[in-house]
Amino acid sequence: MVCHRPEGLDQLEALTNFSKKELQVLYRGFKNECPSGVVNEETFKQIYAQFFPHGDASTYAHYLFNAFDTAHSGSIKFEDFVTALSILLRGTITEKLQWTFNLYDINRDGYINKEEMTDIVRAIYDMMGKYTYPVLKNDAPKQHVEAFFQKMDKNRDGVVTLDEFIYSCQEDENIMRSLQLFENVI
Repeated sequence: MVCHRPEGLDQLEALTNFSKKELQVLYRGFKNECPSGVVNEETFKQIYAQFFPHGDASTYAHYLFNAFDTAHSGSIKFEDFVTALSILLRGTITEKLQWTFNLYDINRDGYINKEEMTDIVRAIYDMMGKYTYPVLKNDAPKQHVEAFFQKMDKNRDGVVTLDEFIYSCQEDENIMRSLQLFENVI
């Protein structure tokens, strides 16, 4: 088995919003789950599925894996993991929104289209499972996507750009409150 050793702590500390001590704790946890120092998509899906026992998290985990795998190498190294975690937990609101946009932009063309958003919403519903949404109608994902585009697609061209996404999210009190609440918990 080929093992991966992460970059030096000083370099990771400079790249992230974590202290050396925090990085050491995160690395121990990462190595515990992924002794080789890298995680492939199947292992990532298995780990992620543990958090959603009543649903099927595999599709959403696939999208999440791709967002973490910024080098498109088919594996996530500790550096990839900790960089994304740093943004999600301690990044600025703009950084968090950019990261989220990249997660939703499945084909990485710089836009979120209705098909991509429908795939994401369906994956979220699947992940949450039937017990979470007992009275869900079949057209619920479509309704969510329509509401998303009504709010986000400012110029009504059928796609959402990064600028539209950030602007719309910053306009929405609920989104901003949830980002700040998450920030304050950490």
